[in-house]
Amino acid sequence: MESTGRRRMEASGGERPDGQRPGVPDGLTQPLPADRQGSIQEIDYEARHYINAARQLVSSRFVDPAEAGREVVRGEPIRKRCSLYLPAGYEAAPADARCDVLYLLHGVGGDHREWLDGSGQAGGRPLLAAILDRLIAAGDIPPTIVVFPNGRSAVDWTDRSFNTEGTNMLGFYYFDYELRHDLIPFIDARYRTKAAAASGVPGGDGQGGRSHRALAGLSMGGMQALNLGLGGFRHDSAVFAGGASRYGNGLVPTVPAPGMTDLFSAVGAFSNAPTSSGGQRLGASIRAAGFAVRQLMLVCGDEDLLVQSSFEEALDGLKEAAGERLGSLLREIVPGGKHDFGVWTYAAYRFLLAAFGTSGSTGN
Repeated sequence: MESTGRRRMEASGGERPDGQRPGVPDGLTQPLPADRQGSIQEIDYEARHYINAARQLVSSRFVDPAEAGREVVRGEPIRKRCSLYLPAGYEAAPADARCDVLYLLHGVGGDHREWLDGSGQAGGRPLLAAILDRLIAAGDIPPTIVVFPNGRSAVDWTDRSFNTEGTNMLGFYYFDYELRHDLIPFIDARYRTKAAAASGVPGGDGQGGRSHRALAGLSMGGMQALNLGLGGFRHDSAVFAGGASRYGNGLVPTVPAPGMTDLFSAVGAFSNAPTSSGGQRLGASIRAAGFAVRQLMLVCGDEDLLVQSSFEEALDGLKEAAGERLGSLLREIVPGGKHDFGVWTYAAYRFLLAAFGTSGSTGN
C-alpha cells in the first residue's frame, strides 16, 4: 500500500495540481482510537545554563566570555518545563526499542504548549499529535519522540511578553547552551532514544546520535533553529549592546553562536523571524563546523509579510556557502499562507517526513 507521506510529498512543492493550497492530507488529521494514540506529558528538568536577572550567562561549565558575548558566572539551577509526545506503545515496548527525537520550538509569544494548543483539535486531540499518531501507525516515520521546550533560557522563562529589553527575550538567543548541556542529556538519559544508544554514552550527547535528532521551530523558534542550530548571530537589545536595529524592533546582532550541527543532522525553519542570520553566514558556519546537514527545510507563506524578507535572506547564498556539507535544501513558499498554524502544521508534517521518513515515504 502506498504511504500517505509519498502521495502528499509529490504534490507539495508550492501550488497543488488542482490549484488548491497545499495542506496535510485529510486522512492524517483524523484521530486514531485511543489505544493507538501517543501520550502527551509535561515534565520538569533542571537548567544550569540560562540568562540571569543581571543579563549574565549562568553556566555550570567553563564558557569563554568572548564566545558568549557577556559575563559568564556560576549560579543555582532553575526548574523548567517542557511538553513531550511519546509514540503509542512506548511504555510497553521492549527495552531495546528506541526512538528518533524532534525538538520543536515555539514562537516569541508562545511556550512549550504552543504547538499542541495552537495547531487546532482533531476529535478533542491536538492536531499535531493526531498527525504524528497517523504517520507512525502508517510506517511513514519510525516511532518518534517530540520534545516541545520553552525556548527562553532565562530566569524569567515563563514571561511571554514581547519586551526587547527583557531577559526573557535575551534568553531566546542563549537557548543553545541549555539545549546542549541540560535538555538533550536529560531526554537521552530518561527516554529510550536512538541518539543516546548511537553516541555510546548513556544519557550523553555524542555525535554518533545526530542522524536520529532533528531541530525545527516556528517564527522565533525558526530563527533559533537557524541562528543557534546552524550558527548565526545572537542578538540583544540596542539599549544594552549599542548600535541601531535594522529590524525596527530594538534588537541588534552581537556575537556568533557556534551552531549545533554536531548534534542535529536535520533542521527546519518555518516562517523564521526577522533576526535570522543571512544565508551566507549560515552556510559558512555549516561548512566550517565540518558536520553534514543532510536535510534543511525553510517554509514560509506567500502572504506572510512579517517575515518574507528574513525568509529570503536566510536562503540567499546559503547552499553555495555550505558547499558539500549541505545535503538536501528544501525551500517552500505556501500559496495563500500567512503567519499562522495553517503554514506551521503543514511545515511540521513536511519536515517530519524529510527528517525521519522511512524508505518510500519522503518523496525527496
